[in-house]
Amino acid sequence: MLQFLLDILSTPAILVGLVAMVGLIALQKPASEIIKGTIKTIMGFLVLGGGADIVVGALNQFGIMFQEGFGIAGIVPNNEAIVAQALQEYGTQTALIMAFGMVANIIIARFTPLKYIFLTGHHTLYMACMIAAILVAGGVEGVALVVSGSIILGFVMVLSPALVQPTMRKITGSDEIGFGHFSALGYWLSAQVGKVVGKGSKSTEEMNFPKWLLFMRDTSVAISLTMGILYLVVAVAAGPEFVQSQLSGGQNFIIFSLLKAITFAGGVFVILSGVRLILGEIVPAFKGIATKIVPNAKPALDCPVVFPYAPNAVIIGFLSSFVGGILGMVILIALDAPVILPGVVPHFFTGATAGVFGNATGGRRGAVLGSIANGLLITFLPVLLMPVLGNLGFANTTFSDADFGIVGIILGNILRLFN
Repeated sequence: MLQFLLDILSTPAILVGLVAMVGLIALQKPASEIIKGTIKTIMGFLVLGGGADIVVGALNQFGIMFQEGFGIAGIVPNNEAIVAQALQEYGTQTALIMAFGMVANIIIARFTPLKYIFLTGHHTLYMACMIAAILVAGGVEGVALVVSGSIILGFVMVLSPALVQPTMRKITGSDEIGFGHFSALGYWLSAQVGKVVGKGSKSTEEMNFPKWLLFMRDTSVAISLTMGILYLVVAVAAGPEFVQSQLSGGQNFIIFSLLKAITFAGGVFVILSGVRLILGEIVPAFKGIATKIVPNAKPALDCPVVFPYAPNAVIIGFLSSFVGGILGMVILIALDAPVILPGVVPHFFTGATAGVFGNATGGRRGAVLGSIANGLLITFLPVLLMPVLGNLGFANTTFSDADFGIVGIILGNILRLFN
């Protein structure tokens, strides 16, 4: 039963589908509308997840070529990899903290001004897992571990969306949805940088192209061409022989690189389609929960929810964050510290989102410089996080997003202080 509960709570499509169903039932909608709304919400998340899988698959190949081409060894932050290792040892504690943490989220939203219901199930799982690992490393166990871990998780699930909601209102033009992705500190930083540097800077969506470049207004085409150049550069750095023998199955390295770039752009297109489908169903359905259970509650949704509002900022943010990651890596090498390699997947999702947030407050300059700041942040925080992770600190990967870093560092050092 515990495993079944964990499977439900860690599957975003099912979790959000159940939320939509409860909301529609609370609104006393006919059975036909309840079924339709639930299925379309689940479908939207599956479409979004399918697009994310396409993007991740293309970026993994990019990362392999990057490491081979530039010959740098180090730690690659990746939430999925570190959680897969941690669940082998902390699976039961993680499941209990996750389940009761979601209950704590609803209670906190009900009785405080922080009216956010965090709906990004996989990030809830990752945060529960990290909290469990740090509490165990700090000597907390049994009921105390579950209770304290659940309360911490519940508060993080409302504080993270609250931090970025002012900028979310600027991005979406309304206050109907919240933001549920545990890298809010990086997005808040990007928005603050945008405020400082972006006075008079035009939005990334107001780029003026010469007539012969009007096709670049199509986001999919622009992403394909931009990524095509990047893939060719790292493929040349890795060497045609390596690409054709290890990655492409003998296919010419130029053709392979261009196809991967267009595949990446196709994945982004699928993500945007999934987001539009989810928003069309979850926002009306969520009003049922808001009116019946948690008045004025907002659904806090995963980071791609902001991508359709500034598609140009998405690719600008990704590239700028990756540059920030490379700068951070160079600084760590100079300091003789553990080297954090710029993981392409976290830099895409957090960097693209930071670009949208930076653009909302500071236009193009905000998108570029805010995303570079995000890239630096998610490079340095993992170095400070590793010492508090207990046995997981010796793994060759770690948590990648900013909120994991700041929550883990604070929690780990509080436990050390008491010990």
